[in-house]
Amino acid sequence: MDLGFAIDVVDSAIRLSTPLILAALAGLYSERAGVFDIGLEGKMLVAAFFAAVGAAATGSAWAGLFLGVAAALVFALIHGLASITYRGNQIVSGVALNFVAAGLTVLLGQNWYGEGGRTPNLSGSARFADITLPGAEALRGVPVLGPIYANVISGQNILVYLAFLAVPLTWWVLFRTRFGLRLRAVGENPAAVDTAGISVVWLRYRAVLICGLLTGIAGAYLSTAQAASFNRDMTAGQGYIALAALIFANWRPVRVLFACLLFGFLNAASIRIQGVPLPLVGQIPVQAVQALPYILTVILLAGFVGKPSPPKAGGVPYVKER
Repeated sequence: MDLGFAIDVVDSAIRLSTPLILAALAGLYSERAGVFDIGLEGKMLVAAFFAAVGAAATGSAWAGLFLGVAAALVFALIHGLASITYRGNQIVSGVALNFVAAGLTVLLGQNWYGEGGRTPNLSGSARFADITLPGAEALRGVPVLGPIYANVISGQNILVYLAFLAVPLTWWVLFRTRFGLRLRAVGENPAAVDTAGISVVWLRYRAVLICGLLTGIAGAYLSTAQAASFNRDMTAGQGYIALAALIFANWRPVRVLFACLLFGFLNAASIRIQGVPLPLVGQIPVQAVQALPYILTVILLAGFVGKPSPPKAGGVPYVKER
């Protein structure tokens, strides 16, 4: 395998893992606060749709990002209302939001554009362009390090950099701030937090809103950066994959990063080997290649990660003692 091929795979892996990282971190905030969120998929999907709508209407990717985040925040508030205020079943609420998002995006897309749920193609300022970092062209000719800097580190769009910066920021917030301490405490023992005079409801709502913000960015990335429009069901289960990565990573930010990168790498590698004959195996059917990253991710993560330890109060509505 030559260096160029390896760089192409790594570059693709970074781009493919970006929405997973954002969605998994979103679930991390929510679930660390005790609110399980299986609705990551729905929030990403509705954000991708409205981001594409906003970008197509205004010609600005930033306007699309704002509208996509706003849509995800609305869904997050609905989930918070159902699971925190009314103490409903968190799993049922998340699944319901996924169904609503899948149907709503197709219905609105068909009514507004008449293209089977698709939105118009985006171009120019309506998409997030790749950013060339300083010195990228000058260092391109340097052996090994030059192509890595010019083609992998440089040349990504701003949402990719934001996703990777969100990992250390999340670690710092959760483990080095008072807010993070309280957030983790409310997911382990909400009664103790309440006894200390801290609002459990308000803490959980803030966690759910952060979840909406990050899933909104993840969805907007899909339609305005990775692709050039919204397509029906374009999340393709990535919200569920992010949730699985979060569980396998044992609700730890750095482990979440590596779990998502693993899936992105396997997905990128599977795309590269489609239609390519392999030694001793020959040409693998396309369906098997497409399923390969999912199968290998489960095998690798299940084999190298110990038993997950979810927050003790996760999924349990808090009832204030009188």
